[in-house]
Amino acid sequence: MKSFLIDRYEKGGALRLADHPQPELRENDVLVEVHAASVNALDAKIRNGEFKLILPYRLPLILGNDVAGVVARVGSGVRRFRPGDEVYARPAQDRIGTFAEYIAMDEADVALKPNNLTMQEAASIPLVALTAWQVLVERANLQKGQKVLIHAGSGGVGTIAIQLAKYLGAQVATTTSTANIELVESLGADVAIDYKRDEFEEVLRDYDVVLNSLGTDTLTNSLAVLKAGGKLISISGPPDREFAKANGSNWLLQQVMRLLSLGIRRKAKHRGVSYSFLFMTANGGQLSQITSLIEAGAIRPVVDRIFPFEKTNEALEYVETGRAKGKVVISVA
Repeated sequence: MKSFLIDRYEKGGALRLADHPQPELRENDVLVEVHAASVNALDAKIRNGEFKLILPYRLPLILGNDVAGVVARVGSGVRRFRPGDEVYARPAQDRIGTFAEYIAMDEADVALKPNNLTMQEAASIPLVALTAWQVLVERANLQKGQKVLIHAGSGGVGTIAIQLAKYLGAQVATTTSTANIELVESLGADVAIDYKRDEFEEVLRDYDVVLNSLGTDTLTNSLAVLKAGGKLISISGPPDREFAKANGSNWLLQQVMRLLSLGIRRKAKHRGVSYSFLFMTANGGQLSQITSLIEAGAIRPVVDRIFPFEKTNEALEYVETGRAKGKVVISVA
């Protein structure tokens, strides 16, 4: 099969097109013929080596963290899927590799594809929708009537998180550029703040939850919009000790991550709010619940561009510009 991979960590380096055997199938695996895969900023960060301490991959490494396709074969222990099923998934972090013609994944990480989406649309969903779910439902326990600020509302996570928060009954504010105000409002944002014109921390007050996906300044300034007892949850760091422990990191790395997040945790505590870092995990059960919301019309994908498989490097370059509205997808099969 053909795939796009990296041989070494290199900032801005091009992925190499390679040809090698299909992945081996474990007892609980499904082998999926990839029809589409989406491109995430995470792929660029992995290529750049930003996660090599907490995600110790063996090189060469096929990139890609989202997939939609058709089950080709199943392992002897698989009970939920059979050949011919149309599925989608975010593979487990130690088994990524969707920039390829085939990928093997544990059936626990896989869900049936929403029947009202194309393969390309479905491939845009898993990583960002699971991220939004794990922040808003699991970590924040967002309730009807609460107020949530979602940064970067026109991005991959933001477009889904706005819709999920509205489904949960929350009041939603978001930050975005002038050109994307209409988009985020169409997704359900009650308050859309143009970051080129206004400072969000001067406009918003008494929020219950903030979902941060941006840099240090935005993270720190987000504390000002939270009420006492509020939750600041970041998917862009800094990582904390709780994440390190859950990730199985050794004692030394746990201390390093504790120190990395010490400043923001102290500032949060001073304001009577909490800070936590979330690195989403694969979960086919949660993805099945998201499928139900998609089929019911509560969540829709936002796809900016679709690239052919052979232009995977161009797709990754486009994602790195930060200008994509929603997701960027590569069409494989």
